[in-house]
Amino acid sequence: MKALIIFDHPYGPQASENEPHNRSFSAAVYKKVRETIEAQNGEVDLIDLRADNFDPVMTREDLVAWRTQPFIDQQTDHYFQRLITADKIIFIFPIWWEGMPASTKGFLDKVLAKGRLKSGDLAQLQKKNPDVYVMTVSGTPTIIYRFWYGNPIVKMMKRGTFHKIGLRKFHWINFNAEERKLQGRVKMLNAIPKKLK
Repeated sequence: MKALIIFDHPYGPQASENEPHNRSFSAAVYKKVRETIEAQNGEVDLIDLRADNFDPVMTREDLVAWRTQPFIDQQTDHYFQRLITADKIIFIFPIWWEGMPASTKGFLDKVLAKGRLKSGDLAQLQKKNPDVYVMTVSGTPTIIYRFWYGNPIVKMMKRGTFHKIGLRKFHWINFNAEERKLQGRVKMLNAIPKKLK
């Protein structure tokens, strides 16, 4: 089993320890996910969008290519090739202002380009039919995020992106770590293996 993890946090995946001013619960989630997959003899392929200096901005040239070509540039083409080999696609990022960071949005915009999806490459992805996991970390309690804000991440990523391209095995897992004590955070992390089916 091969899992492709798309990680988006300024501190990077190495910020998984409880070190003041250099700690990220997103990184702690990544570490636990990686350990879980490797314990099952799976392979982890990491895309660290910040370390890759991925530019999420869609330029005029990008948009022309998005409409007319099977890929935009070598980086996004490489990302797509990694998508079509994955059994699980796992996004890990914080929720900011009830939405996703710019790099994750840019990844969706650029890698899932119209020219790419009309080129026949989409059929390869659909045939593989990977599970898509979106693991988010939010300050807003999950129940409030769902019912007051209307669950924007799931609407955008499940209905607006992956269901549209025919990938229906979608799972959203949100962690409210901000107000939790260390014991509560550890408990959330220890529940991850059961959630990664």
